[in-house]
Amino acid sequence: MRASPISPTVDFSAEGVQHGFLRLPYSRDDSAWGSVMIPVTVVKNGEGPTALLTGGNHGDEYEGPIALFDLARTLKAEDVSGRVIIVPAMNYPAFLAGTRTSPIDKGNMNRSFPGAPDGTVTPKIADYFQRMLLPLADIVLDFHSGGKTLDFLPFCAAHILPDKAQEAKAFALVSAFGAPWSMKMLEIDAVGMYDTAAEEMGKVFITTELGGGGTATARSAGIAKTGVANVLKAAGILKGSVEATDTTWLDMPDGNCFSFAEDGGLIEPLYDLGNRVKNGDVVARIYPVGRTGVAPVEVKAKMDGILAARHFPGLVKSGDCVSVLADIVD
Repeated sequence: MRASPISPTVDFSAEGVQHGFLRLPYSRDDSAWGSVMIPVTVVKNGEGPTALLTGGNHGDEYEGPIALFDLARTLKAEDVSGRVIIVPAMNYPAFLAGTRTSPIDKGNMNRSFPGAPDGTVTPKIADYFQRMLLPLADIVLDFHSGGKTLDFLPFCAAHILPDKAQEAKAFALVSAFGAPWSMKMLEIDAVGMYDTAAEEMGKVFITTELGGGGTATARSAGIAKTGVANVLKAAGILKGSVEATDTTWLDMPDGNCFSFAEDGGLIEPLYDLGNRVKNGDVVARIYPVGRTGVAPVEVKAKMDGILAARHFPGLVKSGDCVSVLADIVD
């Protein structure tokens, strides 16, 4: 396979603190020899594990970038044992545009792995992470939230894995993160995900969903900042003790967690995040908007649980995810 076109302006093996870029050549109308300049920070001090910390995998999710831009400016080498690689905005073009996917090629970074060095911009970035950055890492924390179209209870999550030792390490870091909620997460489409790429390499991978609506709050940003510090401390990379917090464990046992719209229209939520829902309850109504006097379509829960996520905008399209339910784990 050909070499990656991305060149880092930092040395991942050098001691100390370095701020630089992952430079991807990108010829375009307004810059014939232009580049996409993805900010990166590396902090290394002696021997120890490597943490790869990423945000902005989707460009309209902000808790991760807030926490990681802040960590990049404040983390000191003397407080680290090992190495921390910080990329606050993986899909940098999408982050600058405030969109889920790249405005350049419409690439969804979290469906683009393993990527391709001769692809368009998004698969080129994915390829660099796949072949250059993930192999350096022992643990990977990738921040997400609901973006503009979903809203979540704030949780840290890991996946059920065939390798139970790998799974146990991941759930230990989820617990250390200390979000108000902790999730055993089920993906409806894991093909091409950064998560899958990292887990198939045997990395300890954790992620988050910390809110949504295309913005961050003081609470959700605070959860992200405390959580990333806790993970680094629990991994033995950052000095200090994990900040103890209470968390409630949730489980997404199967596909009945998800409800999808079969009709478009105006959505009326009937439950709020964290509310308990019974199997068969109407979680939302969807009103046709072409005329008055027409009964709304009811979207019903297919399991008992609590509402962990919901559609965010007031209008919904056919095929949109309306709600996600989860079990509380005793």
